Amino acid sequence: MPHHRALVWKIARPLARLYWRLRRPLTAGVRGMVFNEKGRVLLVRHTYIPGWYLPGGGVERGETMLTSLRRELEEEVGVMLTGEARLHGLYANFREFKSDHVALYVVADGDYEHRPRRSPEIAESAFFAPNALPEGITGSTARRIEEVVRGIAPDELW
Repeated sequence: MPHHRALVWKIARPLARLYWRLRRPLTAGVRGMVFNEKGRVLLVRHTYIPGWYLPGGGVERGETMLTSLRRELEEEVGVMLTGEARLHGLYANFREFKSDHVALYVVADGDYEHRPRRSPEIAESAFFAPNALPEGITGSTARRIEEVVRGIAPDELW
C-alpha cells in the first residue's frame, strides 16, 4: 500500500504544481524547525522527492501562516503545538514558482507534544544534531538550520 501512495504523489505533484503555477501566481508556504530536549532538529524525507527537509507545506486559502504550520506539523509528523512558534524569517523562493514565499518558524522543546504518526507523503522522519545532519539534506534546509543555531540573520532567499 505505501508504494501505491508514493506513486500517486509522484504523478499528482507535477500536475498540482502546473495548476498552482497557472492559477495561483503567488504562493505561500511554512516550515517548522522543531527542536527536541537534546537540541536536535526534526527533519522529514518525502515519498515524492529526494532529500531531507524541515516539515511544512503550503498555506491553504483561508489559513493564516500559523494555522498552516499547526496543520502541517500535525499531519506530517504528529507534532501538536502547545506553546509558541517563533517566526524566524520570511523567505522568497523563486526556484519552483515565480512568486513563492516561505515563513520559517522555530519551535522549542516544551512548546509541543509529539505523537509520531504515518503520513502518505512522509517516508521517514527523525531528529538530528545540527552538527551531524543526514546525507541528502537540501542546501536550503542546512542553511536555515545554520541561521537559527548560530544566530545568523535570515537570508532573503530560501
